[in-house]
Amino acid sequence: MTRTVFRDCRVVGLPAEQGLSRSAAFGQLATLARADVTVDKGQIRIITPVLADSARKRNVPRGTTEVLCHGRVLMPGFIDAHTHACFAGSRYEEWEQKRRGVPYLEILRRGGGIMSTVRATRAASEADLAELLLERLWVMLRCGTTSVEVKSGYGLGTEHEMKMLRAIASAARQWPGTVRMTALLGHAIDEAQPGFVGITVRQTLATLAAEFPPEAGTAVDVFCEEGAWSFDQSVLLINRARELGYVVRAHADQFNALGLVAAAPRLGLASVDHLEVTGKQALIELAASATAGVWLPNTPLHLGSPQGKPRPFVEAGGAMCIASNYNPGSGPSASMAETIAHAVRYLNLTVPEAINAATINPSRLLRLPDRGVIKVGARADLLLLRHRDERALAFELGESGVQLVMCAGEIVHQCRRDWPKKSSTEATDA
Repeated sequence: MTRTVFRDCRVVGLPAEQGLSRSAAFGQLATLARADVTVDKGQIRIITPVLADSARKRNVPRGTTEVLCHGRVLMPGFIDAHTHACFAGSRYEEWEQKRRGVPYLEILRRGGGIMSTVRATRAASEADLAELLLERLWVMLRCGTTSVEVKSGYGLGTEHEMKMLRAIASAARQWPGTVRMTALLGHAIDEAQPGFVGITVRQTLATLAAEFPPEAGTAVDVFCEEGAWSFDQSVLLINRARELGYVVRAHADQFNALGLVAAAPRLGLASVDHLEVTGKQALIELAASATAGVWLPNTPLHLGSPQGKPRPFVEAGGAMCIASNYNPGSGPSASMAETIAHAVRYLNLTVPEAINAATINPSRLLRLPDRGVIKVGARADLLLLRHRDERALAFELGESGVQLVMCAGEIVHQCRRDWPKKSSTEATDA
């Protein structure tokens, strides 16, 4: 592995405390105004504060890549904890219909909605799904995402769900970042399959356990919503998945509050995601538990639906994450920088809160404790921004600001005018 030294950078994301960032720590970003950061063998090895205008003799060992940062921000790679990035087909046609005023129920009657993605995903081969996902993963990496959760959920049946998970695993092996797989077995209800819920709880979960056991890091998810899985159906799936040893998450309160948020701590859920219509008291009670809350601000913006109101959860000390919800229907964005910008505007987060919700907190939710912060011994998943002030991440729209991406100590993406021919790399404006 290459030894790399980032010279004269603004370091953002030093650890404030262990575990999830909550309460006062959630609103703070520990920084170093000027520092050199040395990376070797995939880890951060040395962090050296630099005094202003100090004369420094650079002793660069042979084989070291030197990145001259000129005060630009060096921060942890983004960790996107909620995506549906494995799919085939598109939903452009129904989106145009919606723009023309066609009601969603009519779009469903015409064969649109999630079932159109299900049909396309079922028709695609495992190799095709892996290739499509890999293309999207590279887009996400160029936008600064170095660790990502990817769900199945468009198979709606044992055979096709397993095909999706194999495709996710295949794409993950070809990508320099880290992929955490989630089996979204409780996504929609396939009305064409009699006894679908029972088959999923008994057969599909058993097949999942045989091929993708919980010790491999796979999680299970369910979408509790009107028209999807009811509260009682969701609890059946959650309890059986936990009996098998899986970490379980849930989509809840996107359009209707069916009671799963209040039950989440008792059910042992790792997170509840969406929370657009969750009430203040339910958020305060959730904040007192070990269950994380994951908000997805890009989706209400795209759908034109109400945004969630996470302030009661944050102020009560809840463990908050934000994620892109990248998917073909309601979340067509691969950019966590855009997610940060929307979280500040529409969820009323401060910039430090939004950055913590996109780095350290999702690292803990996805059980990746060696990243999400800049500290000695941490995995070197790092971003160099073109900005000298991290607030630009939230202020600017339409451009991630990510100039260089490092995964496990290797530079895997760089925006620059020319690639270095020698050991020293000049981080120029892109």
